Amino acid sequence: MNEAPLPTALQKKSAQIAAAVLARNADRVDREAEWPADSLHALADAGLMGLHIPHRLGGLGEGLLPLAMVTEELARACSSTAMCFGMHCVASKVIAAKATKHQEEQYLRPIAQGRHITTLALSEPGTGSHFFLPRSRYWVEGDHFVLDGQKSFVTSGRHADSYVVSAVPPGAELDPGSFTCLVMDADSPGVEWLEAWHGLGMRGNSSCAARLNNAAIPRANLLGATGDQIWYVFEIVTPYFLVAMAGVYIGIAQAALDLTIGRLQGRRHEHTGETLSTIAVLSDEVADMWTRTERARQLVHYAARLGDAGSPNAQAALFAAKLEVAGTAVAVTNAAMRLAGGRGYQENSAVARLLRDAQAAHVMSPTTHLLKRWLGRCLLGLPLL
Repeated sequence: MNEAPLPTALQKKSAQIAAAVLARNADRVDREAEWPADSLHALADAGLMGLHIPHRLGGLGEGLLPLAMVTEELARACSSTAMCFGMHCVASKVIAAKATKHQEEQYLRPIAQGRHITTLALSEPGTGSHFFLPRSRYWVEGDHFVLDGQKSFVTSGRHADSYVVSAVPPGAELDPGSFTCLVMDADSPGVEWLEAWHGLGMRGNSSCAARLNNAAIPRANLLGATGDQIWYVFEIVTPYFLVAMAGVYIGIAQAALDLTIGRLQGRRHEHTGETLSTIAVLSDEVADMWTRTERARQLVHYAARLGDAGSPNAQAALFAAKLEVAGTAVAVTNAAMRLAGGRGYQENSAVARLLRDAQAAHVMSPTTHLLKRWLGRCLLGLPLL
């Protein structure tokens, strides 16, 4: 059996694909709100879509730290592709966590082979950031679970091959202990895709809503056991989602910093011949941007290492890391826009795209407000819910 690639090797591979493919497509993906098919297929061809699939099934068998590193490299080139990739990784880890033999062959091997893209479908319009309290209901009819409800903000929308969906039995909508998760195939009967959501940023992630009209899902697609999903939420979904998103937004911050440094080094004042980099107030801002970005990156990597080691301190660190990254991405892209001068305010400039993409850091569930509450309760020894 081959050894797993080191994170540095994965970083290098990710950076190469990002430079060769993602960067070339990023402007079009954002401008046209186009799902980044070419970029995701390039990642699949390189074996990266199997990041969290076990070695014995052909995957890379990696954990949280490589996820942070890979998503950062991808986001430095194209935030939308990194978002789609991150959601795929979280969903694939959810499927892998307690996979049956059937689920291994039906989903995990194809994912490892680059033939299957999955994603999360947990959020709902009626519960906001409380994705762990779905209103969608399920009941059993013969060999199928039947789901009725609506999902919102489904990344990769109509384009994924499968979706990790959640539902509760009728009457248990306020009971987190009844939260059940299943894998829904793209061609499942009873699934109606609604109009695509057009966002300020992350425009290529093809987020849209889906209505489940008595959608039939085979009982073999149940993940774990009924009522198992609260375990999935805090043991799998939350840590992997927080790390994936943290990596994406660190990548956005780093890309903004790189653009700023390049501009300040390359632009000169004709009347003095000096580059903008020699102006003290501007170099001071660059120092602040670098410090914030590096501090957030180190906190993310620290939290990811704790999570990979199974440390009891991992949960608080992961909450704090995503909080720090969200503030960093917004602050650094704002600074990049200030330092870009008039050209930065051009419609769809690279800096403008990064600034728009960064805004989602605070509002994607779990939101900054919810994470602060969870972090405080975690530190005080209180239950999160």
